[in-house]
Amino acid sequence: MDDLIYQIALKKLDTVGAARAKKLVSYCGGVREVFEAPKKKLATIPGIGEMVIKNMNSSEALKKAEAEIKFIEKSAIKPIFYLDKDYPRRLKHCDDGPLLLYSKGACDLNPPKVVSIVGTRNVSSYGKQLVEKLVSGLKDHNALIVSGLAYGVDVHAHKEALKNGLSTVGVLGNSLDSIYPSQNKSTAEKMLESGMLLSEFESGTKPEAMNFPQRNRIVAGMCDVCVVVESAVKGGSMITAKLAVGYNRDVMAYPGPVDAIYSGGCNYLIKTQQAHLIEGVEDLEYVMGWERSEKVKPANQKQLFVELNEQEQRLFDLLKGVEKESLDNISLKAELPVSQTSTILLELEFKGVVKSMPGKMYRVT
Repeated sequence: MDDLIYQIALKKLDTVGAARAKKLVSYCGGVREVFEAPKKKLATIPGIGEMVIKNMNSSEALKKAEAEIKFIEKSAIKPIFYLDKDYPRRLKHCDDGPLLLYSKGACDLNPPKVVSIVGTRNVSSYGKQLVEKLVSGLKDHNALIVSGLAYGVDVHAHKEALKNGLSTVGVLGNSLDSIYPSQNKSTAEKMLESGMLLSEFESGTKPEAMNFPQRNRIVAGMCDVCVVVESAVKGGSMITAKLAVGYNRDVMAYPGPVDAIYSGGCNYLIKTQQAHLIEGVEDLEYVMGWERSEKVKPANQKQLFVELNEQEQRLFDLLKGVEKESLDNISLKAELPVSQTSTILLELEFKGVVKSMPGKMYRVT
């Protein structure tokens, strides 16, 4: 908690966004050190520059952070910094992931399986049925359900998660001192018992339109798979889906009638191969490699005398002795970017020592 004032202040520095802030922390060796280091030293960090450092309002940011801490303590809010073990590890792989999250409630943000469910606010009775069947089917997987606590598909996904005894996280487009929309307040309060409310916004932040795309990137980045239930061609759920694609997440969409407005987005995602077609939980299980009846098959004898370079050997060693591992986890353990990890794994596939599986999972052959 000693560093909390610096963690909050880091967000409040003018001209310093999340990417620059993370670079500053990395080069300085800690968040406190960013504020204690001479400005001349900070200006030498690649990608920062003198103008950025010159406009860093450090003293003002620290004062604002003090006020925010008083609000946090009064409101029983838990801050989660991007270097904390409780921070969603899937979100750490996103370059634009938030520096700091504010949370209420209690649940594990790093379970084995996380599913984001999004869609239109104008959800139909058919769309509600799809959500109900999907969430009910995910009960056996004990999946964490993530959505945006908005009208329609979002809040219905949260309600169904509660009904099925699953933890659920609502990501807000405003600060935690209010619930938007207010009609979902009772659901939000129930979620605190076995789930969580998350926001990256400081106290007093209103639910303004520009905040929701920011909120959507958290919904997209936290999950293993993002499911779009009903959506028009334009809208928040389409932004979330496209962000998920950019984060190398699996995206699935329910198809619908070609003349239905709120099937247009789903059909477009499927048509453009940005999303897998889903008709039921079985499709999700297959794509993600989450089949209930899946059995581990004996490993085939590996080709002898395969030459591996240092990085290939490193990834191969990480996969030995485990049933399967996700691309994100391999990247995290190897301390390599996801794109580079993916390239190395492809080379290992060509050499016949690693096999890719549905859901961006990998295992030794």
